[in-house]
Amino acid sequence: MAAGTAILATQVLAQNTPAPQQVTPAPSAVKRIIVVSLEDRKLALIEDGQVKKVYTVAVGKPSTPSPTGTFTIERRVANPTYHHSGRTVLPGPGNPVGTRWMGLSKHGYGIHGTNEPNSIGKAASHGCIRMAKADLEQFYELVAVGDTVALIGERNEETAQLFGNGQNPAAPSPQPAQTLVAATAPAPLDAPASTTAAADNAVVASPADAVLAALR
Repeated sequence: MAAGTAILATQVLAQNTPAPQQVTPAPSAVKRIIVVSLEDRKLALIEDGQVKKVYTVAVGKPSTPSPTGTFTIERRVANPTYHHSGRTVLPGPGNPVGTRWMGLSKHGYGIHGTNEPNSIGKAASHGCIRMAKADLEQFYELVAVGDTVALIGERNEETAQLFGNGQNPAAPSPQPAQTLVAATAPAPLDAPASTTAAADNAVVASPADAVLAALR
């Protein structure tokens, strides 16, 4: 038994990963962070301080919760083969992790697809983040090994700004990371405004900047 397989076998709460495969990291000059709000069951892809995509996902159920914290994508596998307890499932419609696997630095956990599409939007997984097939395949092409993944357990000011009221995803932000607003507008929590040369204007952080600042 390979060392990696032995380690994964001890991850009682983890979603089981597909067999290791050689993956070449995609080069990237873009600063990316993936923010998952476990309470909202939403995932946001942020590039260079701007929200580019928001997806509905499935997260860990109460008995096997998703971990919280800041991790990285360690590997990307297209059309993975699933192995668990002597059972092997080849790529195809019945594969429990779908058509794509993005393993995290938290061993045994990842972002992947599912053969249970009705689970999306629910607390239903063994701890991993599940995505619908079309969303998964689009997302897979937009991220790279080394990208930061923040799994946030409880809704807070920053995730409220990213994901709206918790029922509908926030629209991708077309604004730059810094937005000029009137000084009378309240600044987001943990993102204090800094005055400009004009006394009646202030620069405040965008929701994406607030999340990035909170993770530093």
